[in-house]
Amino acid sequence: MSATIQSIEAILVDIPTIRPHQLSMTTMAIQTMVIVRMKDSNGIEGLGEATTIGGLAYGPESPESVKLTIDTYFAPLLLGQPADNINTLRVRLDASTRGNNLAKSAIETALLDMLGKRLNRPLSDLLGGAIHQHIPVLWTLASGDTAKDIDEAQSLIAAKRHCDFKLKIGSRALMDDVRHVAAIKAAVGDSASVRVDVNQAWDEATAAKGMAELQAAGIDLVEQPTPMKDLAALVRLSVKFHLPILADEAVSDATDMFSLASAGFAGAVALKISKAGGPLRALEVATVASAAGIGLYGGTLLEGTIGSVAALHAWSTLEKIHWGTEMFGPLLMKDDIVVNRLNFHDNGVALPTGPGLGVDIDEDKLTYYRRK
Repeated sequence: MSATIQSIEAILVDIPTIRPHQLSMTTMAIQTMVIVRMKDSNGIEGLGEATTIGGLAYGPESPESVKLTIDTYFAPLLLGQPADNINTLRVRLDASTRGNNLAKSAIETALLDMLGKRLNRPLSDLLGGAIHQHIPVLWTLASGDTAKDIDEAQSLIAAKRHCDFKLKIGSRALMDDVRHVAAIKAAVGDSASVRVDVNQAWDEATAAKGMAELQAAGIDLVEQPTPMKDLAALVRLSVKFHLPILADEAVSDATDMFSLASAGFAGAVALKISKAGGPLRALEVATVASAAGIGLYGGTLLEGTIGSVAALHAWSTLEKIHWGTEMFGPLLMKDDIVVNRLNFHDNGVALPTGPGLGVDIDEDKLTYYRRK
């Protein structure tokens, strides 16, 4: 008889960041994660994580709402169910609950982790097998101070920890942002790729002017310059400039990806397990994007180690990740709740080995950082 799901616990964990992390809609000093611990009738535990940025300033799900959704709606549907048929459980959740993809991602990750441990196979094997054991990772320069960002970039290049950088812009006047970005690109030159993330802060006219300036400054990629629902603006801008656009908030699932691609979008897409509803659903987005000739990028909602590792297992199965990944969330936090932290080196990160995620909880750290 197959194992059944016996318990599901959703835990709020607050960890300070190493510095204020500035976005167009908020500035973060603490990252809150929802850690899911799921156990089956054989005593095997699966781990999952749901994390967003800036609470409700970024999107419709907050850490608190994710915990409420899992405790109140998901747990009663899953307890006592067979733990090994993940597709059936996904359909069961989708039939009862609309949206709430962050919460669904945490549950799917925990189920995959539990299955990997039961089979003694890494999570990537459950997704078809890892092609890459070392995955490139960029770093976000988000202090907002030009001199500090230049110093930070140059030190990371010298240490060979990162050679690609993203800058969060959109909270200041357009030309102030352009001058800030251009100065950093001039300082690092050809030794690093520099991209920007506008986080939906511009209207189309502002985006057209901004992209012209950024293109002249040698910037490589512009992430989500216009509001997420304005797909037509993204398409027009992607055709107008040879500076590529990275669609992020505009694409959650495979249906969104198909709509944007069929409208004529030519650029790249930020894959995120949280916004897609889990690693399996994120890879569905990748399949549609690849069929349409749209570049792939491994995105993050600044997850901690558990969520980042789940995404890394998914990205490791992709033949080509055209724009690399940004799975640096654990580096942004002052501490961690896992026994062994990720190994970031040579401008990327090593894929963890071991069954499931290959990650174990540090019980003392979890107790210390869990919200009281």
